[in-house]
Amino acid sequence: MPKMAFMGAGSTVFAKNVLGDCMCAEPLKGSTIALYDIDKGRLDDSARMLRALNRNLGAGMAIEKYLGVAQRKAALRDAAYVVNAVQVGGYEPSTVIDFEIPRKYGLRQTIGDTLGIGGIFRALRTIPVLLDFARDMEAVCPKALFMNYSNPIAMLIMGLARGSAVKAVGLCHSVDGCAPRLLRHFEIEAPNLQYKVAGINHQGWLLEVTDNGRDLYPEIKKRAREAEKNGTLPARDRVRLEIMKRFGYYVTESSEHTSEYVPWFIKARYPELIEKFNIPLDEYPRRCVRQIEGWKNLRRELVRNKNLAHARSKEYASYMMEAMETNRPFKFGGNVLNTGLITNLPARAVVEVPCIADRTGVTPCFVGDLPEPCAALNRTNINVQILAVEAALTRKKEYLYQAAMLDPHTGSELPIDQIVRLCDALLRAHGPMIPKMR
Repeated sequence: MPKMAFMGAGSTVFAKNVLGDCMCAEPLKGSTIALYDIDKGRLDDSARMLRALNRNLGAGMAIEKYLGVAQRKAALRDAAYVVNAVQVGGYEPSTVIDFEIPRKYGLRQTIGDTLGIGGIFRALRTIPVLLDFARDMEAVCPKALFMNYSNPIAMLIMGLARGSAVKAVGLCHSVDGCAPRLLRHFEIEAPNLQYKVAGINHQGWLLEVTDNGRDLYPEIKKRAREAEKNGTLPARDRVRLEIMKRFGYYVTESSEHTSEYVPWFIKARYPELIEKFNIPLDEYPRRCVRQIEGWKNLRRELVRNKNLAHARSKEYASYMMEAMETNRPFKFGGNVLNTGLITNLPARAVVEVPCIADRTGVTPCFVGDLPEPCAALNRTNINVQILAVEAALTRKKEYLYQAAMLDPHTGSELPIDQIVRLCDALLRAHGPMIPKMR
Protein backbone atom coordinates (compact mmCIF):
# COMPACT_ATOMS: atom_id res chain seq x y z
CA MET A 1 0.00 0.00 0.00
CA PRO A 2 1.22 3.54 -0.71
CA LYS A 3 2.70 6.02 1.73
CA MET A 4 1.33 9.55 1.84
CA ALA A 5 3.20 12.37 3.56
CA PHE A 6 1.21 15.37 4.77
CA MET A 7 3.32 18.52 5.10
CA GLY A 8 1.79 21.06 7.44
CA ALA A 9 -0.21 18.42 9.31
CA GLY A 10 -0.94 20.92 12.08
CA SER A 11 -3.70 22.21 9.76
CA THR A 12 -6.00 19.91 11.68
CA VAL A 13 -9.29 20.61 9.91
CA PHE A 14 -7.75 20.30 6.47
CA ALA A 15 -5.85 17.17 7.49
CA LYS A 16 -9.17 15.65 8.56
CA ASN A 17 -10.71 16.41 5.18
CA VAL A 18 -7.90 15.09 3.00
CA LEU A 19 -6.68 12.17 5.13
CA GLY A 20 -10.18 11.31 6.34
CA ASP A 21 -11.12 11.09 2.66
CA CYS A 22 -8.25 8.67 2.12
CA MET A 23 -9.53 6.53 4.99
CA CYS A 24 -12.93 6.38 3.27
CA ALA A 25 -11.44 5.14 -0.02
CA GLU A 26 -11.30 1.34 -0.05
CA PRO A 27 -8.21 1.10 -2.33
CA LEU A 28 -6.25 3.37 0.04
CA LYS A 29 -7.05 1.58 3.28
CA GLY A 30 -4.00 0.10 4.97
CA SER A 31 -1.72 2.86 3.66
CA THR A 32 0.92 4.68 5.69
CA ILE A 33 0.29 8.30 6.66
CA ALA A 34 3.32 10.40 7.64
CA LEU A 35 2.32 13.60 9.45
CA TYR A 36 4.91 16.39 9.37
CA ASP A 37 4.87 19.78 11.09
CA ILE A 38 7.14 22.14 13.02
CA ASP A 39 4.53 22.81 15.75
CA LYS A 40 4.50 19.94 18.26
CA GLY A 41 1.15 20.82 19.82
CA ARG A 42 -0.70 21.03 16.53
CA LEU A 43 1.05 17.91 15.22
CA ASP A 44 0.01 15.95 18.32
CA ASP A 45 -3.57 17.18 17.96
CA SER A 46 -3.77 16.04 14.33
CA ALA A 47 -2.22 12.66 15.12
CA ARG A 48 -4.66 12.06 17.97
CA MET A 49 -7.61 13.05 15.80
CA LEU A 50 -6.55 10.90 12.86
CA ARG A 51 -5.88 7.86 15.02
CA ALA A 52 -9.43 8.09 16.39
CA LEU A 53 -10.79 8.49 12.89
CA ASN A 54 -8.67 5.60 11.64
CA ARG A 55 -10.07 3.36 14.38
CA ASN A 56 -13.67 4.45 13.86
CA LEU A 57 -13.56 4.02 10.09
CA GLY A 58 -11.67 0.73 10.25
CA ALA A 59 -9.20 2.09 7.73
CA GLY A 60 -6.15 0.19 8.98
CA MET A 61 -3.79 3.08 8.32
CA ALA A 62 -0.34 3.24 9.90
CA ILE A 63 -0.09 6.79 11.27
CA GLU A 64 3.35 8.22 11.98
CA LYS A 65 4.34 11.70 13.08
CA TYR A 66 7.51 13.66 12.40
CA LEU A 67 8.48 16.92 14.07
CA GLY A 68 10.80 19.58 12.73
CA VAL A 69 13.35 19.92 9.98
CA ALA A 70 15.56 17.15 11.35
CA GLN A 71 12.78 14.60 10.79
CA ARG A 72 11.48 15.94 7.49
CA LYS A 73 13.41 13.61 5.23
CA ALA A 74 12.24 10.62 7.27
CA ALA A 75 8.64 11.76 6.85
CA LEU A 76 9.09 11.89 3.08
CA ARG A 77 11.10 8.71 2.62
CA ASP A 78 9.44 6.30 0.12
CA ALA A 79 6.27 8.39 -0.12
CA ALA A 80 4.17 7.97 -3.25
CA TYR A 81 2.13 11.11 -2.55
CA VAL A 82 3.08 14.33 -0.76
CA VAL A 83 0.26 16.67 0.22
CA ASN A 84 1.30 20.20 1.13
CA ALA A 85 -0.74 22.58 3.29
CA VAL A 86 1.94 24.70 4.97
CA GLN A 87 1.37 28.38 5.72
CA VAL A 88 4.81 29.81 6.30
CA GLY A 89 4.67 32.48 8.99
CA GLY A 90 1.05 31.77 9.88
CA TYR A 91 -1.39 34.49 10.89
CA GLU A 92 1.11 35.99 13.34
CA PRO A 93 3.44 37.45 12.49
CA SER A 94 3.31 37.12 8.71
CA THR A 95 -0.32 37.72 7.69
CA VAL A 96 -0.59 40.60 10.13
CA ILE A 97 2.52 42.16 8.58
CA ASP A 98 1.20 41.64 5.04
CA PHE A 99 -1.91 43.67 5.87
CA GLU A 100 -0.81 46.26 8.42
CA ILE A 101 2.23 47.66 6.62
CA PRO A 102 0.52 48.14 3.22
CA ARG A 103 -2.38 49.81 5.04
CA LYS A 104 0.07 52.47 6.29
CA TYR A 105 0.84 53.25 2.66
CA GLY A 106 -2.85 53.51 1.79
CA LEU A 107 -2.97 50.09 0.12
CA ARG A 108 -5.97 48.02 1.22
CA GLN A 109 -6.48 44.29 0.60
CA THR A 110 -9.19 41.68 1.10
CA ILE A 111 -7.47 38.26 1.15
CA GLY A 112 -3.84 38.88 0.18
CA ASP A 113 -2.84 35.28 -0.50
CA THR A 114 -2.80 34.90 -4.30
CA LEU A 115 -1.73 38.13 -5.97
CA GLY A 116 -1.19 41.69 -4.81
CA ILE A 117 1.47 42.67 -2.33
CA GLY A 118 0.24 40.02 0.13
CA GLY A 119 0.43 37.24 -2.44
CA ILE A 120 3.90 38.30 -3.57
CA PHE A 121 5.29 38.22 -0.03
CA ARG A 122 3.58 34.95 0.78
CA ALA A 123 5.35 33.49 -2.26
CA LEU A 124 8.71 34.88 -1.10
CA ARG A 125 8.22 33.15 2.27
CA THR A 126 6.91 29.87 0.90
CA ILE A 127 8.88 29.03 -2.26
CA PRO A 128 12.20 28.51 -0.37
CA VAL A 129 10.47 26.13 2.06
CA LEU A 130 8.89 24.13 -0.77
CA LEU A 131 12.24 23.90 -2.52
CA ASP A 132 13.68 22.43 0.69
CA PHE A 133 10.88 19.86 0.58
CA ALA A 134 11.68 19.23 -3.09
CA ARG A 135 15.38 18.61 -2.42
CA ASP A 136 14.45 16.02 0.21
CA MET A 137 11.95 14.44 -2.18
CA GLU A 138 14.55 14.19 -4.92
CA ALA A 139 16.72 12.27 -2.44
CA VAL A 140 14.19 9.93 -0.78
CA CYS A 141 11.02 9.78 -2.93
CA PRO A 142 11.91 11.05 -6.42
CA LYS A 143 8.83 9.52 -8.08
CA ALA A 144 6.31 10.98 -5.62
CA LEU A 145 3.58 13.36 -6.76
CA PHE A 146 3.57 16.68 -4.89
CA MET A 147 -0.02 17.87 -4.38
CA ASN A 148 0.00 21.51 -3.34
CA TYR A 149 -2.95 23.17 -1.62
CA SER A 150 -1.05 26.18 -0.22
CA ASN A 151 -1.46 29.65 -1.71
CA PRO A 152 -0.34 31.35 -3.87
CA ILE A 153 -0.80 28.16 -5.91
CA ALA A 154 0.36 29.45 -9.30
CA MET A 155 3.55 31.02 -7.94
CA LEU A 156 4.41 27.97 -5.82
CA ILE A 157 3.96 25.50 -8.68
CA MET A 158 5.96 27.82 -10.94
CA GLY A 159 8.73 28.00 -8.34
CA LEU A 160 8.85 24.21 -8.02
CA ALA A 161 8.92 23.80 -11.80
CA ARG A 162 11.78 26.31 -12.13
CA GLY A 163 13.76 25.17 -9.10
CA SER A 164 13.33 21.40 -8.85
CA ALA A 165 12.64 18.14 -10.66
CA VAL A 166 9.63 17.03 -8.59
CA LYS A 167 6.31 16.26 -10.23
CA ALA A 168 3.86 18.80 -8.84
CA VAL A 169 0.25 19.85 -9.31
CA GLY A 170 -1.67 22.63 -7.59
CA LEU A 171 -5.16 21.85 -6.29
CA CYS A 172 -8.01 24.27 -5.57
CA HIS A 173 -11.71 23.64 -5.09
CA SER A 174 -12.88 26.91 -6.66
CA VAL A 175 -13.36 25.24 -10.06
CA ASP A 176 -16.01 22.81 -8.83
CA GLY A 177 -18.08 25.43 -7.05
CA CYS A 178 -18.07 28.00 -9.84
CA ALA A 179 -20.95 26.96 -12.15
CA PRO A 180 -23.34 25.74 -9.43
CA ARG A 181 -22.93 29.03 -7.54
CA LEU A 182 -23.66 31.10 -10.64
CA LEU A 183 -26.83 29.11 -11.37
CA ARG A 184 -28.03 29.44 -7.76
CA HIS A 185 -27.74 33.22 -8.02
CA PHE A 186 -30.42 33.29 -10.71
CA GLU A 187 -32.43 30.22 -9.69
CA ILE A 188 -31.62 28.31 -12.85
CA GLU A 189 -32.18 24.55 -12.71
CA ALA A 190 -29.72 22.36 -14.60
CA PRO A 191 -30.22 18.65 -13.85
CA ASN A 192 -27.65 17.69 -16.50
CA LEU A 193 -25.13 20.42 -15.80
CA GLN A 194 -21.85 20.36 -17.69
CA TYR A 195 -19.17 23.02 -17.72
CA LYS A 196 -15.64 23.75 -18.90
CA VAL A 197 -13.18 25.89 -16.95
CA ALA A 198 -9.68 27.04 -17.91
CA GLY A 199 -7.38 29.95 -17.15
CA ILE A 200 -5.17 30.51 -14.11
CA ASN A 201 -5.75 29.74 -10.45
CA HIS A 202 -8.38 32.00 -8.86
CA GLN A 203 -8.92 33.56 -12.28
CA GLY A 204 -10.11 30.61 -14.31
CA TRP A 205 -12.93 31.22 -16.76
CA LEU A 206 -16.25 29.42 -16.98
CA LEU A 207 -15.91 29.00 -20.74
CA GLU A 208 -18.96 26.79 -21.23
CA VAL A 209 -21.99 26.06 -19.04
CA THR A 210 -24.71 23.82 -20.47
CA ASP A 211 -27.67 21.70 -19.46
CA ASN A 212 -28.10 18.65 -21.67
CA GLY A 213 -26.25 20.52 -24.40
CA ARG A 214 -28.23 23.79 -24.06
CA ASP A 215 -26.05 26.87 -23.59
CA LEU A 216 -27.07 28.50 -20.29
CA TYR A 217 -25.04 31.70 -20.66
CA PRO A 218 -27.74 33.67 -22.57
CA GLU A 219 -30.28 33.05 -19.80
CA ILE A 220 -27.71 33.73 -17.07
CA LYS A 221 -26.75 37.07 -18.60
CA LYS A 222 -30.39 38.04 -19.18
CA ARG A 223 -31.23 37.42 -15.53
CA ALA A 224 -28.07 39.24 -14.42
CA ARG A 225 -29.10 42.32 -16.42
CA GLU A 226 -32.57 42.21 -14.88
CA ALA A 227 -31.13 41.84 -11.39
CA GLU A 228 -28.78 44.79 -11.92
CA LYS A 229 -31.67 46.92 -13.19
CA ASN A 230 -33.81 45.96 -10.20
CA GLY A 231 -31.01 46.35 -7.67
CA THR A 232 -31.13 42.67 -6.72
CA LEU A 233 -27.67 41.44 -7.74
CA PRO A 234 -26.30 39.03 -5.10
CA ALA A 235 -24.46 41.24 -2.62
CA ARG A 236 -21.50 38.90 -2.13
CA ASP A 237 -20.82 38.39 -5.85
CA ARG A 238 -21.10 41.78 -7.46
CA VAL A 239 -17.45 41.98 -8.51
CA ARG A 240 -17.54 38.67 -10.37
CA LEU A 241 -20.80 39.56 -12.06
CA GLU A 242 -19.30 42.89 -13.15
CA ILE A 243 -16.34 41.02 -14.65
CA MET A 244 -18.77 38.71 -16.48
CA LYS A 245 -20.65 41.74 -17.78
CA ARG A 246 -17.48 43.40 -19.08
CA PHE A 247 -15.41 40.39 -20.20
CA GLY A 248 -18.16 37.94 -21.14
CA TYR A 249 -17.31 35.08 -18.77
CA TYR A 250 -17.64 34.28 -15.07
CA VAL A 251 -14.46 33.72 -13.05
CA THR A 252 -13.83 30.87 -10.65
CA GLU A 253 -12.87 32.68 -7.47
CA SER A 254 -14.97 34.77 -5.11
CA SER A 255 -15.64 38.47 -5.45
CA GLU A 256 -13.47 39.34 -2.43
CA HIS A 257 -10.54 37.58 -4.11
CA THR A 258 -11.28 38.94 -7.59
CA SER A 259 -11.50 42.56 -6.40
CA GLU A 260 -7.76 42.64 -5.64
CA TYR A 261 -6.57 40.98 -8.88
CA VAL A 262 -7.68 43.93 -11.02
CA PRO A 263 -7.26 47.73 -10.77
CA TRP A 264 -10.91 48.81 -10.78
CA PHE A 265 -12.63 48.08 -7.46
CA ILE A 266 -10.45 48.93 -4.43
CA LYS A 267 -9.65 52.59 -5.05
CA ALA A 268 -8.67 55.09 -2.36
CA ARG A 269 -9.90 57.92 -4.62
CA TYR A 270 -13.29 56.26 -5.09
CA PRO A 271 -14.31 54.88 -1.67
CA GLU A 272 -17.94 54.58 -2.83
CA LEU A 273 -16.93 51.53 -4.87
CA ILE A 274 -16.38 49.54 -1.68
CA GLU A 275 -20.06 49.86 -0.79
CA LYS A 276 -21.32 49.56 -4.37
CA PHE A 277 -19.54 46.26 -4.94
CA ASN A 278 -19.75 45.11 -1.30
CA ILE A 279 -15.99 44.55 -0.97
CA PRO A 280 -14.92 43.19 2.45
CA LEU A 281 -11.60 44.92 3.13
CA ASP A 282 -9.29 43.07 5.55
CA GLU A 283 -11.43 39.96 5.19
CA TYR A 284 -8.66 37.39 5.59
CA PRO A 285 -7.37 38.72 8.94
CA ARG A 286 -10.96 38.70 10.23
CA ARG A 287 -11.33 35.07 9.18
CA CYS A 288 -8.08 34.17 10.87
CA VAL A 289 -9.17 35.81 14.14
CA ARG A 290 -12.51 33.97 14.03
CA GLN A 291 -10.75 30.66 13.38
CA ILE A 292 -8.30 31.21 16.23
CA GLU A 293 -11.11 32.15 18.60
CA GLY A 294 -13.17 29.15 17.54
CA TRP A 295 -10.32 26.65 17.76
CA LYS A 296 -10.88 25.83 21.44
CA ASN A 297 -14.39 24.55 20.79
CA LEU A 298 -13.40 22.95 17.51
CA ARG A 299 -10.43 21.27 19.17
CA ARG A 300 -12.77 19.54 21.64
CA GLU A 301 -14.91 18.35 18.76
CA LEU A 302 -12.05 17.07 16.63
CA VAL A 303 -9.29 16.04 19.00
CA ARG A 304 -11.12 14.80 22.08
CA ASN A 305 -14.07 13.15 20.38
CA LYS A 306 -13.61 9.38 20.57
CA ASN A 307 -16.63 8.90 18.31
CA LEU A 308 -15.35 11.21 15.59
CA ALA A 309 -16.76 10.40 12.14
CA HIS A 310 -16.04 11.55 8.60
CA ALA A 311 -17.88 11.59 5.28
CA ARG A 312 -15.77 11.85 2.17
CA SER A 313 -15.45 15.44 0.95
CA LYS A 314 -14.98 16.76 -2.58
CA GLU A 315 -11.28 17.61 -2.12
CA TYR A 316 -9.38 16.21 -5.08
CA ALA A 317 -6.43 14.54 -3.36
CA SER A 318 -7.95 11.21 -2.29
CA TYR A 319 -9.72 10.73 -5.61
CA MET A 320 -6.45 11.35 -7.45
CA MET A 321 -4.60 8.84 -5.27
CA GLU A 322 -7.36 6.29 -5.76
CA ALA A 323 -7.25 6.79 -9.53
CA MET A 324 -3.48 6.36 -9.62
CA GLU A 325 -3.63 3.21 -7.49
CA THR A 326 -6.53 1.56 -9.38
CA ASN A 327 -6.04 2.99 -12.88
CA ARG A 328 -9.65 4.19 -12.87
CA PRO A 329 -9.37 7.72 -14.31
CA PHE A 330 -10.44 10.80 -12.35
CA LYS A 331 -10.94 14.22 -13.93
CA PHE A 332 -10.18 17.37 -11.94
CA GLY A 333 -9.04 20.96 -12.32
CA GLY A 334 -5.28 21.10 -11.83
CA ASN A 335 -2.61 23.79 -11.86
CA VAL A 336 0.34 22.82 -14.02
CA LEU A 337 3.04 24.42 -16.15
CA ASN A 338 1.69 25.70 -19.47
CA THR A 339 3.28 23.27 -21.90
CA GLY A 340 1.24 24.56 -24.82
CA LEU A 341 -2.05 23.81 -23.06
CA ILE A 342 -3.46 27.33 -23.33
CA THR A 343 -1.98 28.68 -26.51
CA ASN A 344 -2.44 32.42 -25.90
CA LEU A 345 -0.86 32.42 -22.44
CA PRO A 346 2.92 32.45 -21.81
CA ALA A 347 4.86 29.18 -21.69
CA ARG A 348 6.21 30.05 -18.23
CA ALA A 349 2.72 30.46 -16.83
CA VAL A 350 1.04 27.98 -14.51
CA VAL A 351 -2.43 27.34 -15.88
CA GLU A 352 -5.54 25.77 -14.38
CA VAL A 353 -6.93 23.24 -16.83
CA PRO A 354 -8.87 19.96 -16.82
CA CYS A 355 -6.53 17.09 -15.89
CA ILE A 356 -6.84 13.31 -15.77
CA ALA A 357 -5.27 11.19 -13.01
CA ASP A 358 -4.63 7.48 -13.58
CA ARG A 359 -1.79 5.00 -13.13
CA THR A 360 0.41 6.98 -15.51
CA GLY A 361 0.19 10.03 -13.26
CA VAL A 362 -1.44 13.39 -14.04
CA THR A 363 -2.16 14.27 -17.67
CA PRO A 364 -3.34 17.83 -18.35
CA CYS A 365 -5.77 18.45 -21.22
CA PHE A 366 -5.20 20.73 -24.20
CA VAL A 367 -7.44 23.82 -24.19
CA GLY A 368 -6.19 26.02 -27.06
CA ASP A 369 -6.87 29.75 -27.10
CA LEU A 370 -8.91 31.41 -24.38
CA PRO A 371 -11.23 34.21 -25.50
CA GLU A 372 -8.80 37.08 -26.02
CA PRO A 373 -10.24 39.41 -23.32
CA CYS A 374 -9.92 36.58 -20.79
CA ALA A 375 -6.35 35.77 -21.81
CA ALA A 376 -5.46 39.48 -21.68
CA LEU A 377 -6.69 39.77 -18.10
CA ASN A 378 -4.89 36.55 -17.12
CA ARG A 379 -1.64 37.92 -18.54
CA THR A 380 -1.76 40.92 -16.21
CA ASN A 381 -1.65 38.46 -13.29
CA ILE A 382 0.89 36.13 -14.90
CA ASN A 383 3.35 39.04 -15.33
CA VAL A 384 3.35 39.50 -11.56
CA GLN A 385 3.63 35.77 -10.87
CA ILE A 386 6.66 35.33 -13.15
CA LEU A 387 8.55 38.27 -11.63
CA ALA A 388 7.70 37.28 -8.05
CA VAL A 389 9.03 33.78 -8.69
CA GLU A 390 12.13 35.29 -10.28
CA ALA A 391 12.61 37.33 -7.10
CA ALA A 392 12.25 34.23 -4.92
CA LEU A 393 14.71 32.19 -6.98
CA THR A 394 17.38 34.86 -7.58
CA ARG A 395 16.83 36.88 -4.38
CA LYS A 396 17.18 40.08 -6.41
CA LYS A 397 15.16 43.00 -5.09
CA GLU A 398 14.72 44.50 -8.57
CA TYR A 399 12.44 41.59 -9.53
CA LEU A 400 10.44 42.08 -6.34
CA TYR A 401 10.00 45.79 -7.05
CA GLN A 402 8.99 45.05 -10.65
CA ALA A 403 6.46 42.41 -9.59
CA ALA A 404 4.86 44.91 -7.21
CA MET A 405 4.92 47.71 -9.81
CA LEU A 406 3.15 45.49 -12.34
CA ASP A 407 0.60 44.19 -9.87
CA PRO A 408 -2.76 45.52 -11.11
CA HIS A 409 -3.97 46.70 -7.69
CA THR A 410 -0.68 47.92 -6.18
CA GLY A 411 0.40 49.70 -9.38
CA SER A 412 -2.94 51.47 -9.72
CA GLU A 413 -2.82 52.86 -6.18
CA LEU A 414 0.82 53.78 -5.47
CA PRO A 415 3.61 55.61 -7.34
CA ILE A 416 6.88 53.79 -8.01
CA ASP A 417 8.89 55.28 -5.13
CA GLN A 418 6.16 54.36 -2.65
CA ILE A 419 6.02 50.80 -4.01
CA VAL A 420 9.77 50.43 -3.51
CA ARG A 421 9.55 51.79 0.04
CA LEU A 422 6.64 49.48 0.81
CA CYS A 423 8.56 46.43 -0.41
CA ASP A 424 11.60 47.41 1.67
CA ALA A 425 9.42 47.93 4.74
CA LEU A 426 7.86 44.49 4.29
CA LEU A 427 11.26 42.85 3.89
CA ARG A 428 12.46 44.45 7.13
CA ALA A 429 9.31 43.43 9.00
CA HIS A 430 9.39 39.82 7.84
CA GLY A 431 13.10 39.56 8.67
CA PRO A 432 14.39 35.96 8.57
CA MET A 433 11.05 34.63 7.31
CA ILE A 434 12.29 35.66 3.86
CA PRO A 435 15.82 34.72 2.71
CA LYS A 436 18.04 37.80 2.48
CA MET A 437 17.67 39.64 -0.82
CA ARG A 438 20.23 41.75 -2.57
